[in-house]
Amino acid sequence: MNDPNPQVIPPPRKKKPLDTVVKLALAVFFGSFGLIWGGMYLSRPDRSIPPYSVGSQEGTAVAVHVPAWTSDTEIETLIQRLRKVGRETRNFGPMKIRPTTPDDPTSRYRRITVYIFTHDAWAEAPILHGYLSGEDREIRDGFRRAMRGYYQLTDSEDEGRIGPLVDGPDTAATAAYSRQLFKEPLRPGS
Repeated sequence: MNDPNPQVIPPPRKKKPLDTVVKLALAVFFGSFGLIWGGMYLSRPDRSIPPYSVGSQEGTAVAVHVPAWTSDTEIETLIQRLRKVGRETRNFGPMKIRPTTPDDPTSRYRRITVYIFTHDAWAEAPILHGYLSGEDREIRDGFRRAMRGYYQLTDSEDEGRIGPLVDGPDTAATAAYSRQLFKEPLRPGS
């Protein structure tokens, strides 16, 4: 009955409190994750418009690239966002567009033309320059055909289009692939 080798159960040990340096290290470790998460949350991209990147910019002209799978409806949403910014604030800086009229004391974005493409090669600087200079007819025609969207803001009006730029007025034949979304005068003060 009596066990010749009785097992002695040691008394429970008291846990040592964490050292101050360890507490500080853990606070920095978890705090950095909190800061990273908070920063990512606050700087998350706008999901109401398709992802885009500014390929090149020359003067008031801006060439933008969207993914190849971007639908016309999504491109229209991007054009409507450009229109909203143009009419409300004329500040395209948060949209990653450099000032188009930096020397103008009244507005840094007084005039802007945005060309939207799904193939990034058309948004590159040499192509945009070739189109704007008009020296190479092949580049000019290809640029206009490859375009998926267009937005232009001037002192007096704004215009938005889906599809390539067509010469002449819109017709029933061109409506299948190209159409004007809006072309309206701006209200005084906008």
